[in-house]
Amino acid sequence: MKPATNDVIFQTLGTISGQQIGVVTLNIEKALNALNLDMVQAMLAQLTQWQSDDNIAMVVLDGSGEKAFCAGGDVRALYQASIDTPGEVTEAAQTFFEQEYRLDYLLHTYDKPVLVWADGIVMGGGVGLMAGASHRVVTEHSRIAMPEVTIGLYPDVGGSYFLNTMPGKSGLFLGLTAYNMSGSDAYYVGLGNHYLNRDDKHALLEALSSIDWVASAESNHQKLDQLLEAMTGRCQIPMADSVLALHQQEIDALMAGSVAEIAARLADLSTDEKWLSRAVATFKAGSPISQALIYAQANLTEMSLAEAFQFELGLSVQCCAIGDFAEGVRALLIDKDRNPQWLFPHVERIEPSVLSQLLASPWDEQTHPLADLA
Repeated sequence: MKPATNDVIFQTLGTISGQQIGVVTLNIEKALNALNLDMVQAMLAQLTQWQSDDNIAMVVLDGSGEKAFCAGGDVRALYQASIDTPGEVTEAAQTFFEQEYRLDYLLHTYDKPVLVWADGIVMGGGVGLMAGASHRVVTEHSRIAMPEVTIGLYPDVGGSYFLNTMPGKSGLFLGLTAYNMSGSDAYYVGLGNHYLNRDDKHALLEALSSIDWVASAESNHQKLDQLLEAMTGRCQIPMADSVLALHQQEIDALMAGSVAEIAARLADLSTDEKWLSRAVATFKAGSPISQALIYAQANLTEMSLAEAFQFELGLSVQCCAIGDFAEGVRALLIDKDRNPQWLFPHVERIEPSVLSQLLASPWDEQTHPLADLA
């Protein structure tokens, strides 16, 4: 039984084939559709049910309003648990991250087509939903980022799996600087794989209902590909050039060497280019612990999808227990003074034992909460 919540809406749309399209709408427009635990659990239950329902041909995920698909996770409850029991892995953190990663893993492994309408703001947990979908539609208004460095976390929700697949060192750059991607940037790095205009949404939903869906998930993936490709060709506003693509060599040079070398390079950097100056400013203001973890994440040996989520669950709960998370959330979201007092003033000053403790899982293989992932 999924929890009752109005924060996410489930609907089905009829089609000419007689099959239905499941629609999941994140429904907290005033909070930019940020995810809370009830929403995550409700989606996990509904998507699991639809996966085994032969009447459901595909699933669409979108957000209420035009400002955002999903601006991340609502971390206030995690913050409260962290300050109530400092130094301890809390039940609140374990439950939220475990359920969120189960939902992301389900999307990554879903047989049926899943289309995410990634219009407007997509951040953090929203990127996790997006990355798991088979069809990731960006628009001319998409603004996509992984801003965890600003609150003492790191790009989780599968970032350990998908960031390292991006061109050159762009994944490391996105994690360290929280760079705000356009739709064309997201398409370039592989996070988006289809492009439409914001005004095409209604036409897309109508077109989905006119497809002759069949019982084969593989065929339905092909039918959806063909529809999206045809609609892209008719877009009134073409996809812009990607800033990341245009500056890939510069990004790779900036991200070369150790994390200390990167920090020193960015500290000395002077530029009039807005895309880069904003990114550098965010890096400088970010948590040094996060910087070190993001660098370590970018240098992980190749992991399976399940291993990535298992690794991230341990790291995320440790960040809440002993890292900069509570202070980062306080400064950005609670007191809003934007003056975090990080545990260490610079990435070079971090005690190695602290990093080792953060990267150590609280569980062994048998007791890990996500041990059942394939």
